[in-house]
Amino acid sequence: MSTMTTTVIKPRIRGFICITSHPTGCEAHVQEQINYVKSKPPIESGPKKVLVIGSSTGYGLASRIALAFGAGADTIGVFFEKPPEGGKPATAGYYNSTAFEKFAKAEGLYTKNFNGDAFSDEMKEQVCETIKKDLGQVDAVIYSLASPKRVHPRNGTVYSSALKPIGQTFTAKTLDTDKELIKDITIEPANGAEVTDTLAVMGGEDWLFWIEALKKAGVLAPGAMTVAYSYIGPSVTWPIYRDGTIGQAKKDLETTAKKISAMLAHENGKALVSINKAVVTQASSAIPVVPLYISLLYKVMKEKGLHEGCIEQMYRLFATQFYNSKQPTLDSDGRVRVDDWEMREDVQQAVQKLWLEVTSENIRDISDFEGYKTEFLKLFGFGLPGVDYEAPVSLDV
Repeated sequence: MSTMTTTVIKPRIRGFICITSHPTGCEAHVQEQINYVKSKPPIESGPKKVLVIGSSTGYGLASRIALAFGAGADTIGVFFEKPPEGGKPATAGYYNSTAFEKFAKAEGLYTKNFNGDAFSDEMKEQVCETIKKDLGQVDAVIYSLASPKRVHPRNGTVYSSALKPIGQTFTAKTLDTDKELIKDITIEPANGAEVTDTLAVMGGEDWLFWIEALKKAGVLAPGAMTVAYSYIGPSVTWPIYRDGTIGQAKKDLETTAKKISAMLAHENGKALVSINKAVVTQASSAIPVVPLYISLLYKVMKEKGLHEGCIEQMYRLFATQFYNSKQPTLDSDGRVRVDDWEMREDVQQAVQKLWLEVTSENIRDISDFEGYKTEFLKLFGFGLPGVDYEAPVSLDV
């Protein structure tokens, strides 16, 4: 246990990551998301016992908040985050998860956090034992892991994912968020090993391993639903995303959903992939082209009254697609689409027009780069109203 340390914490940004996080700010950010869910009607017939794999940031955290505070669900969260150490703050996900636990317990909800390697068999065993002991079974499993590497639990191989195009060099506009410059970026194509490695990290195998482990342990309730998250986006991002290494992994996720559905069919369970909209997350910030696209998209969607962040998306997903009287609306490939507002023709045409016009000189006028930066800093607990960022805070929570 680290000693009690108080210090003034300021954001320190390196490229697409902020290497500091603010415990009070992270708590305020979690509270903000809870308040949003509580301002909405309850999620009718929502799940009551939920496992969220990858629950500490982004869509995973928002899913946990939406189901706990919208459907009254007891939740178990699995994540890999660093606690405070040596006078350095913990990662944002650590503070988010601690704050979630505090707020959920105050509502009388069961909550349990597991901080460790979600890819490992040991973690799966621990979680299954805890479900059996504390909850009996779970009726929903949310799979929302984003990781740069994975140690394969069966053969010990370490796989590292790569964000690269396949088959040809890719050149496009991108936004240097530090220098506020629009510039061209050129990325060489992935080799065969990089494609295979990315598939091993970001594909569906670990999701399948989780469901197999839960099923074998007898802790999946009949009719249980499991969902994993993906993104398609506009053609401008396809070479680096949908048609690139990460896109191959996401296609594998879709194939895996069909395998899991077949495995759960006799108990009326199902696995689905939800295609979500582009939002500012720690993962999306790392993808070239995407921060520029998001800055333009936010401008258009806010002007049209269609803007959603992670929590609005996840509330809408569970309240209107999974847990109501209707069946979820699926596309021709069997996927749920909550990117429907982003991909509307009028939205995409407006974004495309701005994409052709945007320069370093006009970025602040014709995009919502300010909104992008605000959202980015909030991921790490900075820029939240009501938080005194000049006051020393304890790193231990």
